[in-house]
Formats: sequence, structure tokens, C-alpha cells
Amino acid sequence: MRLIKDKPNINFLGANRRKIALAISAIAVIAALVSIGVRGLNFGIDFTGGILLEVGYPAPANLEQIRADLEADGFEDAQVMLFGEATDVLVRLPPQQEGNQQEIRRSLQETLERGTEGVELRRVESVSPQVGGELAEQGGLAMIFALMMIFMYVMFRFQWKFAMGAVVALVHDVIITVGFFSWFQFPFDLTVVAAVLAVIGYSLNDTVVAFDRIRENFFKLRGVDAAESMNVSINEMLARTLITGFTTLFVLFALLILGGESIAPFSIALIVGIIVGTYSSIYPASATALLLNVTAQDLTEPVKDPELIDDLPYAPLSGARIGESAVRPGTDISSILRARSRDSAGP
Repeated sequence: MRLIKDKPNINFLGANRRKIALAISAIAVIAALVSIGVRGLNFGIDFTGGILLEVGYPAPANLEQIRADLEADGFEDAQVMLFGEATDVLVRLPPQQEGNQQEIRRSLQETLERGTEGVELRRVESVSPQVGGELAEQGGLAMIFALMMIFMYVMFRFQWKFAMGAVVALVHDVIITVGFFSWFQFPFDLTVVAAVLAVIGYSLNDTVVAFDRIRENFFKLRGVDAAESMNVSINEMLARTLITGFTTLFVLFALLILGGESIAPFSIALIVGIIVGTYSSIYPASATALLLNVTAQDLTEPVKDPELIDDLPYAPLSGARIGESAVRPGTDISSILRARSRDSAGP
């Protein structure tokens, strides 16, 4: 039993559906931007600074008791979570205004060892607020740089209208993913930044594969407008796109369920990004290129020698007879040139 037909015929880019999809995308992006501006992001200590401790317990840790002990000793803002096994605990503490780092670490260690023997302090890391601010700035610059390089690559690989569609899709994916973290106030740290960059790469791969098929069909489907040619291309790629997305999501959901709290933000960012990225490779990307009036002529290099064109022999696509001008409006010049090259080469 097949979940997807061999040759689906869904009108993805019909005028009405295209407008509805773009409106939904615009609303989602605006809502995400409003949430980021109003609610902000729940930055982790990678960006805000603070102290991180990795602690090993001889038996499964009681997280509620650990939180209660920390709160009783004045560490109300401490974040306690499992780190892999049930005996491994990760404690994150925001920057402390009073006391030096050594005293705070010693006090934390005493609190965590209270009432439990065999507690092992495996790792202690401190990040100053200044370093956290620099990391936040560098993470934002990394995303901007990635989008600029992607625009240049797609522009040289295809054409600037396709490049604009790809960048619009990627910005759409990044804003919605970050907005999701803002709305639900999930911790936003360097692992989430890495996940967002991975989403950019995944979404770009889907978009480039779709654009490559669209470019191919632009020259195969003569007499068909751009919207219909894109529809055919998207339907041909639909099974591949959905199967790739679903198999990736299976792995990410397993990682989210079994990976523990410390890796949950990373998994959530990838899950949201891949769902949105799969959608964006169909609508914002292709619809934006279509909105810019992309045509097959945009992908064809102009012939610079008009005399060569007038002397071309008969070409089936042009419908011209020998002795007449072989090129008529709508004719693909490159195919005629290839035909002439084959004729002159002989058997």
C-alpha cells in the first residue's frame, strides 16, 4: 500500500492556494517577530553568563530534592536537569551578584553533597556575562553570514529570482523557529544556534533539489506557463521530500524522548525547523520566485550573434522550414545549437 501516489497531481501553486499559503507564512513570521520583541528569548548561561556544574550521583538523583536544597541555600534561579543517565545531573546557575566564583562553587558543592555520600563533581564551568554577550553577537553574525553566502551560491547556480526565493524561505524558517522558542520560553543556548544553522542547511538542500527539478522542467515542458511547470516539478519531488522529512523526524523524536533534558532544546529546534523547512521549500521558496515572474528565458543565456541564428537549419521545435529563419518567438536557442552541432558532427 502506497501512502503517496506514483504521480500525484496537486495544484500547489494555484493562484488562490498560493495567496493563502503566503498569507499564512506572513502571519506566522509577524507573530514570531512580535513574540521575540515582547517576550524575548530565555537565554541560557552560554549567552547570559553563569556557572554550570555536572554532578554524578551513586543512585538515581531526586531532582525535586536537589532543587529544594538549592533554593533553601539561596540559589532560587538554579536550573536542575538530567544529563544522559538518571545518575548524571546538570546544574545551571545565572550570574551571581555577590561573592566570588570560588566561594559560590564551594557553597554549591556543599549543597549538592548534603545528605548523599559518593557525590562526584565532574565538571565546573563559568561564563562571564561579557563573554556570553560576545557569543550571542557571534551567533547572530554566523546566521547572517550563512544567509548571504547561500544567496550568492543560489544566484550563481540558478538565477537571482531563485536566490531571492531561497533566502526568503530560509529567513522564514529561522524566524519561525526562533519565535517558537520565544513563545514557549524554551532555553535558548549555543546548541539551539547550532540546530538553527543545521535547519538552514536542511531547508536549503530541499529548496535546491526542488529548484533543480523546476529548471529541468522549464526546458522539457514547452508551451507550459511557469506556475504549471513548477506544479509538475513539486509533485514529482513530493514523495522524496516527505519521506526524507518523516525519516529525519523519527530520529529527532527519539532523541527528544530518550536524550534527556539537556539535549531537548536542540531536538525541539530541529523538529520545528524541519517541519517548517519542508513546507517552505514548496511555498515561500517557489511562490516567491513565481511572484518575481521567473520564466525559462531567465535561465537561458542570450545568443550574441544574430547572424548565426538566421542561418540555422530546420529545428523541429521551431517549426521552421529550411531556408527560413529557424528561430521564432518562444524557441529555445540552446536546443537548436545542440542539434546543429550534432548534424555537423555526422554519424
